[in-house]
Amino acid sequence: MPSAAPASARQPLWLQELEADILRRSPGEPEFHQAVREVLESLAPVFERRPELRTAKLVERLAEPERQLMFRVVWQDDRGRVQVNRGYRVEFNSALGPYKGGLRFHPSVNLGIVKFLGFEQIFKNALTGLGIGGGKGGSDFDPRGRSDAEVMRFCQAFMTELYRHLGEHTDVPAGDIGVGGREIGYLFGQYRRITNRWEAGVLTGKGIGWGGSQARTEATGYGNVLFTAEMLRTRGEDLAGRQVIVSGSGNVALYTVEKAQALGAQVLTVSDSTGYVLDDKGIDLELLRQIKEVERGRVSDYAERRGGSARYVTGGSVWDVPADVALPSATQNELDERAAAVLIRNGVKAVSEGANMPTTPGAVRLFQEAGVAFGPGKAANAGGVATSALEMRQNAGRDSWEFARVEEELARVMRDIHATAFETADRYGRPGDYVAGANIAGFERVSDAMLAQGLV
Repeated sequence: MPSAAPASARQPLWLQELEADILRRSPGEPEFHQAVREVLESLAPVFERRPELRTAKLVERLAEPERQLMFRVVWQDDRGRVQVNRGYRVEFNSALGPYKGGLRFHPSVNLGIVKFLGFEQIFKNALTGLGIGGGKGGSDFDPRGRSDAEVMRFCQAFMTELYRHLGEHTDVPAGDIGVGGREIGYLFGQYRRITNRWEAGVLTGKGIGWGGSQARTEATGYGNVLFTAEMLRTRGEDLAGRQVIVSGSGNVALYTVEKAQALGAQVLTVSDSTGYVLDDKGIDLELLRQIKEVERGRVSDYAERRGGSARYVTGGSVWDVPADVALPSATQNELDERAAAVLIRNGVKAVSEGANMPTTPGAVRLFQEAGVAFGPGKAANAGGVATSALEMRQNAGRDSWEFARVEEELARVMRDIHATAFETADRYGRPGDYVAGANIAGFERVSDAMLAQGLV
């Protein structure tokens, strides 16, 4: 885990002191520290041009959530035993719209994880241009190995505590790791039961037949591939014919594979917590989907059933596989400096984040110094939340769009995000630096709204 090291000496002293103060106020939260530091490293030129943002203490205000909720979740398992978990919702910033961000159910969830995700969400949501603020939530509950009845009881208990803070104009959660269609269904049902109203816009990621949007399941993976294609296009290159490595094998990874293959790339790998699969003929998506979505199996099962072209590597690093494009799509800090050095030696041309902050700061620096096109998650994986906002728009109009229309809107949003990050980086003297471009563009959009709305 990256340590809470001091800010770069290249930053102005006042910005270093500001960073130290922000981190001091949130002790023991290394992921949140990492997210704050990564943004602050981009902002010095903004304050040089726009000193009014410093005077108004916009960074201090952005780094302090508007509201942090932490609550007990008590439920009963199938054996009748009482279980106690902890729930969270961090409502970070609503200057641009209602709080928007997913719920994560995983044993690793704690306040620092939720704050890191929520802080990233502010900038990601701002980049979409769709009028949504930033928030995140979740629980240390682990749905793996639990029966549907147990998951339902947990979700009902969780929503019973959270519902009073939600609303289509207030806070709109969605799914994340451990929270898919099943969990969203149980959460929505309990919200409807408690409030006695059908408020479709209070949750996104719903089923198609009851207020959900076409292409929402596909959106994060699709969007990351589209962003990657845009990065390559600025260099006069194409995704077609490229060899691609993907980490993870959940929802984001599956649809990353699907979209990359649709654009003519050959996807060689997927992974899970125990190892990875290398398929020399390219991943057989239908077999992978059968194993992961229907059977809830492991990627090792894929290798066994695929036959001679695929082999399973226990405990290895998927980043050791030579490829033109790397798309980390599993979890935070999965791609470190050692892995980055290997990818660079193997000739990688582009790396784009499907997961949230999967690349460590040291690895990002290595990619940038080597001239590798690097797409940060707050820009590259914004397709998921963008399509959630499109779902909210459909709910508000009691409308339902065809898949092709949603996909067209998603492609437009991803092109706009890429153009915004690219042009902002160039405007601030950082050509090709998508990290700086995304951070600065998101910061300016939120800051301008906060200035206009006064001290709230």
